[in-house]
Amino acid sequence: MVAEQKQPLDQAAEISLQHDTEKGPKASESHVKQDHDSDSDEFQEGVRNVRAITTIWSNTTIWSMFALLYLISFVDYLQNALDASLNPYITSSFGAHGLLNVGSILSTIIGACLPLPLAKVLDIWGRVEGFLFMLLVCVVGMVMKAVCRDVETYVAAGTLYWAGHIGIRYVITVIVCDMTSLKNRMIFIGFSNTPRIATTFAGPVIADLFYKHSNFRWAFGAFTIILIASCIPAISMMSFMYRKARREGLIHPHPKSGRTVFQSIKHYCIELDLLGILILILGLSLLLLPFSLASRAPNGWKTGYIIAMIILGACFFPVFYVWEAKLAPVQFLPFRFLKQGTIIGSSLLVGLMYMSCFTWNAYFYSYLLVINRMSITTASYVVNTFSLTASFFGPILGFLISYTGDFKWTAYSGIPVVLLGTALIIPFRSPSAPIGMIVFTQFLVGLGSQIFSTCSAIAIMAPVTHQYIAVVNALSGLFGGVGAAIGFAIAGAMWNNMIPAELRNRLPEASKANATTIFGDLTIQASFADGTPEREAVVGALSHVMRLMLIAGAAMMPLCVACVFTWKNINVRKIEEEQGKQTKGNTI
Repeated sequence: MVAEQKQPLDQAAEISLQHDTEKGPKASESHVKQDHDSDSDEFQEGVRNVRAITTIWSNTTIWSMFALLYLISFVDYLQNALDASLNPYITSSFGAHGLLNVGSILSTIIGACLPLPLAKVLDIWGRVEGFLFMLLVCVVGMVMKAVCRDVETYVAAGTLYWAGHIGIRYVITVIVCDMTSLKNRMIFIGFSNTPRIATTFAGPVIADLFYKHSNFRWAFGAFTIILIASCIPAISMMSFMYRKARREGLIHPHPKSGRTVFQSIKHYCIELDLLGILILILGLSLLLLPFSLASRAPNGWKTGYIIAMIILGACFFPVFYVWEAKLAPVQFLPFRFLKQGTIIGSSLLVGLMYMSCFTWNAYFYSYLLVINRMSITTASYVVNTFSLTASFFGPILGFLISYTGDFKWTAYSGIPVVLLGTALIIPFRSPSAPIGMIVFTQFLVGLGSQIFSTCSAIAIMAPVTHQYIAVVNALSGLFGGVGAAIGFAIAGAMWNNMIPAELRNRLPEASKANATTIFGDLTIQASFADGTPEREAVVGALSHVMRLMLIAGAAMMPLCVACVFTWKNINVRKIEEEQGKQTKGNTI
C-alpha cells in the first residue's frame, strides 16, 4: 500500500478558502457528478481545512496519525469491554438488573441522534474541535459512573458515556475517511476496529480483577485518566498540522462574525437544529421506554404514565416531520439524501441489522451467566466472539472490496450467514449446550453483521463528495442507533414483562412470593443449586423467553434483501478513475 500524492491547492481553491464558510453547503444533485478532487464553494470550512492539511503532510505524518488514532481506538474499546462486563453486576447491586435495558435504550437513542449535529460541527469548525467535545462528554459520563450512588445516576452516566464513546468512534471514522481514497477506505476503517481483537480478551479479565479485588468505581476512574492520556498525542499532531497549513497560507483566518454571545448561541442552535434533535429524542424515548418500564409500573400497561408516554411519543413523530420538512430553518435530517436508493437502502440495512441482533443480544450475556453458569470472563469471551469475528474480517472484506470494486453482491452473502447464526442459538441455548457451539453461533452472526457493516458503509459514501462524508456516515449512524434502540425495546419488553410471569408460574409455592426479587437480581438467579425446583423454574423461564427473542430477531433478516436491492451497483475502483479522488492531497 503506497500513499498517493496529489497536486497542491490551486489558485481557485485558495480563493474559495476565503469565502464565508458558515453558510450551508449547496444542495444539488449535481454534486454527485463533480470532480471529487477539486475544491469549490461546496466545501465548508472544516472540510476545506482538512483538505489543506492533507496536501502538506508527509507519508510519515499520515502513518503516524493513523497509529495514534489506533491507540485511541484500543483504549476506547478496552474501556467499552470493561464497561459491558461490569454493567449487569452494577445494576444488580442496586437491585435493578431489569433496568439495564432502560439505560441501553436512552444511550442508544442519544448516541444515534448525536452524530448528525456533530457532523455539522466537524464540517463548520473542524475535526479536532468535534473530537475534543466528544472526549469531554465521554469523560464526564465515566466520572459520573465512578461516583454514582443510585441506579438513576448510573443510567444517566451510562447515557453520557455511550454518547461520548459513539462520538469518539464517529470522529475517528471521519478522520480515517479524510486520510484515504474511496477504494481503500474500508481496509483502514476495518484496521481501526481491530483493537477489539485484543480487548475482547483483555477487557473481561480486567473487569473480573476490578470486581474481585477492588470495585467498579476504581475501574471507571482509572480508565478516565488513561483515555485522556491516549488522546493527547493525536490531538497535538492535528493541531500542529493545522498551524503549519495556516503558516503556509493554505488556511485563512475566519473573519469575525460580529455577533454578540446571545446571537451566536441562537445562530448555532439554529445551525445544529437543536429543537429538531430534541423532538426526535423525546419521541423515540417516550415511545420505546414504556416497553421496559411497564413491568415495574403499579398497574402494568394500564398505568396512566405508561399510556401517556406511548401516546406522546407517537405524537412527536408527525411533529418532527412537520418541523423538519416545513418549518426548520436548517434541517437536522438531510431529506435530499433519503431520496437516493443507495443511501436510504444502506441506512435501513444498518438499522435492521442492529434491530435483529439486539432483540436477543441485549440480555444474552446475562443469560449465559445464569443458565450456563459461566464466569464473567468466559461469558464475555463468548458474547465478544461477535465483535472479535467482525474485527478480524473487517480489513479482509475491505481488501476484497478494494480488489473487486464490488460491494452490492458481497452484501447479499451476509444475509444467510446472520440468519443461520441466529437460528442455531435456539437449539443450543440449554444449560448443557457445548460452549463451542454457542461460540460458533456468535462467529456466524459476527461475520454476517460485518459483511453488512462494511458494505453499507462504503455504499453510503460512494455517491457523495468529500463535503458529505461526515453527514452520510452520521445518517447511517442515526438509522443504526434507532434500530438498536428498537431492538433493545423489544428485548426489554419481552424480558421484563414475560420472565416475571413465567417465574411466578414455574416457581414452587414457597418461592412464588420472591419472584420479583429473584427476577431483579442476577446473583440470586445463579445461586440456586442444580436440580432444585427454583433452578428449574429460572432455567425454564429464561430459556422460553430467549427462544421467542431469537425468533423475533431472525424474522427481520428477509427485509435486508429488499434494502440491498435498492443499491446502485457502483464500482468503487472505476468511480475514482472516472471522477477523481473523493479526498484531496496525500492520502492512502
